[in-house]
Amino acid sequence: MTYNIMTVMHLARISLVGAVVLVALGMAACGDGRSAVREASTNAPAAVNEPRREPGRPRIVFLGDSLTAGLGLAPEDAVPALIQARLDAGGYRYDVVNAGVSGDTSAGGLSRLDWSLEGDVAVLVVELGGNDGLRGLPVAQMRQNLATILSRARERGITVILTGMEAPPNYGAAYTAEFREVFRSLAKEYQVRFIPFFLEGVAGIASLNQGDGIHPNSAGARIVEDTVWRALEPELERQDR
Repeated sequence: MTYNIMTVMHLARISLVGAVVLVALGMAACGDGRSAVREASTNAPAAVNEPRREPGRPRIVFLGDSLTAGLGLAPEDAVPALIQARLDAGGYRYDVVNAGVSGDTSAGGLSRLDWSLEGDVAVLVVELGGNDGLRGLPVAQMRQNLATILSRARERGITVILTGMEAPPNYGAAYTAEFREVFRSLAKEYQVRFIPFFLEGVAGIASLNQGDGIHPNSAGARIVEDTVWRALEPELERQDR
């Protein structure tokens, strides 16, 4: 599946950033299957740094799509791997699991939730929904899928960090506003830490994205890492008290 970005921009009359988000969602849905840590066909999540150096360490699981998987990046440059390196440098004893699958929707993430949460999971970072927006799937359906993920994590006492995504503007202002509000309302309802936009400070900036203008390059991934870390670090400090 391919997209002509100029045509999309003309027809939808959207901003540059909006166009980049639209195509990024398209590539996430149509990804070529190159996951930085594992292929979409793998049946279980993989720790970012293998082998784990200390058996039994609690896990931080990133459940997401190609943005989590690190499409187009070296394994060590994917956001979960950068977080692992930061944890190690800071003396935090956690193992990061990259459960990102290119093209995944919220329904796909929910379908593999149980095995993604195997082991001693302390924190779940949820980065899903972008592909729902690309396909124009019902917002209520996405909300239900994400709510189920948050509910199951809460039942297990797992701390959740929910990241927001933007819908393609060509579906209209009402859809995009409703889509955006899902993440905010769920974060409030389930009282989880919230990152309004996973690609904040990266989307639409050519120097921070790969040649496709879609997925973050290594520099962009480090900005996303900083965004995630600002939400994650307080939770780790709280749990380590």
